Amino acid sequence: MEKVIDESIQGSALDLVSKPENSKKLFIESYGCQMNFSDSEIVASILAETGYNTTKVLEEADLVLVNTCSIRDKAEQTVRKRLETYQVAKRKNPCMKVGVLGCMAERLKSQLLEEEKIVDLVVGPDAYKDLPNLLLEVEAGRDAINVILSKDETYGDIAPVRLDTTGVSAFVSITRGCDNMCTFCVVPFTRGRERSREPQSIMDEIADLWQKGYKEVTLLGQNVDSYLWYGGGLKKDFVKATDLQKATAVSFADLLDRVATAFPKLRVRFTTSNPQDMHSEVLEVIAKHANICKHIHLPIQSGSDRILKLMNRLHTREEYFTLIDNVRRIVPDCAITQDIITGFPTETEEDHADTIDLMKKVRYDFGYMYAYSERPGTLAGRKMEDDVPQEVKLRRLREIVDLQQIHSAERTQAFVGQIVEVLVEKESKRSKAEWAGRNSQNLTTVFPKGHYQVGDFVNVLIHRCTSGTLIGEAVGYGSMQS
Repeated sequence: MEKVIDESIQGSALDLVSKPENSKKLFIESYGCQMNFSDSEIVASILAETGYNTTKVLEEADLVLVNTCSIRDKAEQTVRKRLETYQVAKRKNPCMKVGVLGCMAERLKSQLLEEEKIVDLVVGPDAYKDLPNLLLEVEAGRDAINVILSKDETYGDIAPVRLDTTGVSAFVSITRGCDNMCTFCVVPFTRGRERSREPQSIMDEIADLWQKGYKEVTLLGQNVDSYLWYGGGLKKDFVKATDLQKATAVSFADLLDRVATAFPKLRVRFTTSNPQDMHSEVLEVIAKHANICKHIHLPIQSGSDRILKLMNRLHTREEYFTLIDNVRRIVPDCAITQDIITGFPTETEEDHADTIDLMKKVRYDFGYMYAYSERPGTLAGRKMEDDVPQEVKLRRLREIVDLQQIHSAERTQAFVGQIVEVLVEKESKRSKAEWAGRNSQNLTTVFPKGHYQVGDFVNVLIHRCTSGTLIGEAVGYGSMQS
């Protein structure tokens, strides 16, 4: 499992259209990956049916929920600091209830109730449907905890409330859990084994989004390429499936093709991919459809075969290069982004040099780079000594980040003088006179507003750029404009 952490949205609180019949206030904020933000939408949808409207004012909330991440120690420390803030608010409003959701809840369980005296309920990522019952327990004066992991897709019948209140882009979860057991990752223990969502429920949700005017969906999962529907159950049990189930199974390539074919004017993204599960069939589907974005997030974690083996990554450096070559051949205009962890236990300067060398050969468009942080409960945390000094980790991280910035600038510069199709998402942060959106390769693009509106597909001639942003002017509507 790979997680993409967007630092700019950490701690975002939902603020949704109120139902006049609801009388209680919910304050819910999220940390971590896109799965957590998607799950917060589901939670808001469930609680909207039990009398809660969202608020962005912490002090007026009847219920405060924080959706948490366990992938890095920094994320957990941030949540603990937020709990201190909630405690201050609860002193002023003693009736306020506070809950911890998500991966941190799953990992720490009752410890949260014992150590963080402010916490009233702890809910794991597969137990959100049980929230109304858990809240009744809290109202009765009891602490409430449910961190049971489900063997089935849990939220296929819940229509999530959308984080994007502009109605442009939405996440659609297609898998939950992960089977890969990377030694640095806590997700298989917090989100359970891998299971896929029934394809028709996915198509129905996307159809509903299209009817509501959404212009882009992101198919979301810990490992989307591993999607496999054969009638339900865990992916690892597919070997026990009947001949009919195997013959009619739906792979990720099948699902992606169905979505793109059924909604040709809807832009489609997906994240996150895992190198050993990204097959040429998926690349052929991307190349076939103009509405599938030309961007693949393809984490490598290390350029060293020795470290990859210690991480239990199920591919080698050379196999990864072969995959990159296939992407460049089949989808030549595809952006490729990465995750890299530096300072993994026993990492040497030679291992680090292998990572630098790999980056120079691939020349990623963008990347998410971290110094290794030992996570309790992982195999690495239990079996491996965190023996790389912090100053060495940070120096190696700085070298990787500096190199990625050079490559990002090169990749962005290549768009200058070209026309790119941009989906207008919001007003530019730097100027109210400009729109901001992303092109197919996921690069933020800004241009003067003119007569265009949020939700329009606009062709933009790129005049200049920064390392991560394209700057240009509109030259007409794009081919995706309906």
